[in-house]
Amino acid sequence: MIPPSTAREALMIEALGDMATLMDRVEASMAALEQTRLGLVKANHELAARVTAFESRMAAITETAKTVAVEHIARRTGEIAQRSNRDQAHAMKEAARDLFTTEFGTTLNGLVTSLRPLVKRFDHPWQSWLIHCATAAVSSALSGLVVWLWLHR
Repeated sequence: MIPPSTAREALMIEALGDMATLMDRVEASMAALEQTRLGLVKANHELAARVTAFESRMAAITETAKTVAVEHIARRTGEIAQRSNRDQAHAMKEAARDLFTTEFGTTLNGLVTSLRPLVKRFDHPWQSWLIHCATAAVSSALSGLVVWLWLHR
């Protein structure tokens, strides 16, 4: 090759050399860019697959959480309902006891007082038979006296 004769030619040759170097680098970059693009496409597909798997796992976790929450709410509601039923039954028993005591207590006390003598009589039934026997004996004696007096007249 003939050396350049002017500075301008030297600059042009230098610029053409730089341009050739730049073109080689651009062509090398194109191959690297294509490799990078293919890597990004592959990463995109892998990420999409992982996101799909993640979404399905999250959906399963969400369903499990909903089921557990509903079961917990149902269990707690049942416990509260049972406690409320027990408290209500206890309150109703207390109210009935108070009502019975206030409304029927006086009447029952009077009835008990009037029935006590009858109970005592049933505790000693032989006393009433003694009274009947004594009455029969007195009646028989008086009848005999009347007959004797009537016959001896």
